[in-house]
Amino acid sequence: MRKLALLLTVCLTVGVAASTAGARAQDTKLSLVAYSTPREAYGRLISAFQETPAGQKISFDQSYGASGEQARAVIAGLKADVVAFSLEPDMTLLVKAGLVARGWKQDVFRGMVTRSIVVFAVRKGNPKKIHTWADLIKPGVDVVTPNVQTSGGAKWNVMAAYGAQIKQSKTHKQAVDYLKKLYSHVVSQDKSAREALQTFIAGRGDVLLAYENEAIFAQKKSQPLDYVIPKATIMIENPIAVTTSSKNKPAARAFVKFLRTIKAQLMFGENGYRPVLKNAAKTFGFKVPPRMFSIRRLGGWAKVDKRFFDPRTGIVTKIQKGGH
Repeated sequence: MRKLALLLTVCLTVGVAASTAGARAQDTKLSLVAYSTPREAYGRLISAFQETPAGQKISFDQSYGASGEQARAVIAGLKADVVAFSLEPDMTLLVKAGLVARGWKQDVFRGMVTRSIVVFAVRKGNPKKIHTWADLIKPGVDVVTPNVQTSGGAKWNVMAAYGAQIKQSKTHKQAVDYLKKLYSHVVSQDKSAREALQTFIAGRGDVLLAYENEAIFAQKKSQPLDYVIPKATIMIENPIAVTTSSKNKPAARAFVKFLRTIKAQLMFGENGYRPVLKNAAKTFGFKVPPRMFSIRRLGGWAKVDKRFFDPRTGIVTKIQKGGH
């Protein structure tokens, strides 16, 4: 009898193990490829999604880095089911490569999942009294910003600076002249917005051009900095999409859909991002700069990206190389 009981126990154990293995084999793994700054937010959001019926059997691989580099990595073969970038041109690269559908932004959110604005992160107490774009080009002010060749955040910073001049009724030439002066004050150009923040926290520079959410993130981590919202600044819009190469499209779409629910948008807000869902956005009372503008005010990314950031002929590319 003991032998029979032991045999039954072994069989039952093996059966349970096989059943568990079978269940695990049916689990879906999604690969999320994103820009550098929302790592902490997505960590929380993924956990929350996995607690929903749609996300219970879904696990994730995650990759974070400079937005432009991440886009190029996906084109080069990095596996991605969901891509979340800093700005539209990086998504456009994937559209041209056939990795994201052309209609990716045909929804009520225009393909976006979060918003932010460009701010000035400064040393605690703002010792250099930096409040305006003009203050950034005063003698003795050192500026930190990421590199536009790799970072989406860097491009937002440039267009915020340029657009702020246009908002003051400056001509295109005058606005470009301002960019030249600004770059003469830049002392560091890291690959990503997160690396630029780390450089600033380490003590370099007097002001960091940054996403508002990065400044909030740093403060929540008890870093000794303040941030200033300039009266004229750009509204940042961050896109998300499911890739055409995904073998798990239903699960990927479910995750993207979850990210636009009130629960997820509130979590984004708690991490310093401005929600795209109005009911979530009004919960946080984010300040609206009096002269805030969008990239559409400057002609849209399709026009702006080539004009300012083309690797050979772009206005900023030439400024970086010391040309005109």
